[in-house]
Amino acid sequence: MKRPYPTPIPDNVTEIILESISDGVFTVDHDWRIMSFNRAAEAITGIPREEAIGRHCWEVFRSNMCEDACALKRTMKEGSSLTNSTTYIINSAKKRIPITVSTALLKGKNGEVLGGVETFRDHSLVEALRKRLDRRFQIGDIVSRNDAMHAILTILPLVAESGSTVLLEGETGTGKELLARAIHDASARRGKPFVAINCSALPDTLLESELFGYKAGAFTNAVKDKPGYFAFAEGGTILLDEIGDTSAAFQVKLLRVLDAQAFVPLGAVKKVKSDVRVIAATNKDLTAMVATGKFRQDLFYRINVVRMTLPPLRERKEDIPLLVEHFIEKMNMLRGKTITGLDAEALQILMCHDYPGNIRELENIIEHAFILCSAGLIQARHLPAGFAGRNLPFDEQDSLSHTLNTTEAIAIVNALKRNHYNRLAAARELGMHKSTLFRKIKRLGILLPEIDGRSKTPPGP
Repeated sequence: MKRPYPTPIPDNVTEIILESISDGVFTVDHDWRIMSFNRAAEAITGIPREEAIGRHCWEVFRSNMCEDACALKRTMKEGSSLTNSTTYIINSAKKRIPITVSTALLKGKNGEVLGGVETFRDHSLVEALRKRLDRRFQIGDIVSRNDAMHAILTILPLVAESGSTVLLEGETGTGKELLARAIHDASARRGKPFVAINCSALPDTLLESELFGYKAGAFTNAVKDKPGYFAFAEGGTILLDEIGDTSAAFQVKLLRVLDAQAFVPLGAVKKVKSDVRVIAATNKDLTAMVATGKFRQDLFYRINVVRMTLPPLRERKEDIPLLVEHFIEKMNMLRGKTITGLDAEALQILMCHDYPGNIRELENIIEHAFILCSAGLIQARHLPAGFAGRNLPFDEQDSLSHTLNTTEAIAIVNALKRNHYNRLAAARELGMHKSTLFRKIKRLGILLPEIDGRSKTPPGP
């Protein structure tokens, strides 16, 4: 019996394989310009290959590794391959994507070095699982370990899907607009506009014209028609922030709009149909205002279909280290810095504060520290004036000690990973002596790989 002829191998078999795998692969020349970019690389970064090829790799990936710990640069310099380095990139939608990368030299047929090749794998699902195991829950820019916040974020997809009117309660700065946007982004309306308006910032007449628009001639200087926010948000979501500060007259008009799902622009006689989801937010106690006649009961019942109350930051202090980490990552990307975290003293000071301005105040504190700190760990001297010398109540010391140890361990592990487990380099980045780092590794019970970043034999801590 004759054996069938084998299927001929196509000339471009390597290209076919690279286009078929799920890992992103790209190559660079000696000037760090991208020469090839496979289909998975396009999918992970959101950047078409025709836009990527010819550009410097750091312009495409915008990774935290690009600044001073580039694995590909190390491979090109030392001639040694690296595997499974952890980092992240920013995709075309400005979303942070966790990845692992492996690098090697790109060689020609005769062994000459043409450049470098890097493969990278999207670890978003792994990162999401890690956060769940770490009791971290995150939707959009909302991140928390707090049980009350978990209860809110757990039902958020159901609330988003319902399409019902939502009332958000919470002190100023607790993140009501972030929660409203998360509801919109998780709903079927996410492809349509999200509009937020602060009702307390405008007088009644101007608020009405801003929301519902006006016709030419409705008042002096109204020379042409102008659509309002309800028209602009058609099909989407509108957030009416600080609704508790509106007048009784405006509350009547808003109630009619919600009941009829239509509005009348100023100067018009015909109603305009409206398909807009309304989310109301307030820092006041509307139930008490209804009882004293300061807020209309019928409007309250109309907007209070689903009520979500955000706890103040002083009641969710376990989230402070997590929020600090989130803000540092965000500002590192915005400012192009390499801040690695807070030292223990600075974090203890922040844990002692009561935050009358809530999360917004904490973000402002970190932004202030970014002005004074150029790299490494934020220290107490980088915090705003008046924050030094804060002492925590005795009954909170145990909880704080656990939080500080956890946060310190995370900072050390991250520094070690960024430096490929080179203890000396990690200690230098963290601003401490290597012996201090070794003691902390032992005290915190951090497990390290057997091979040190410098040699084949690990130094004993």
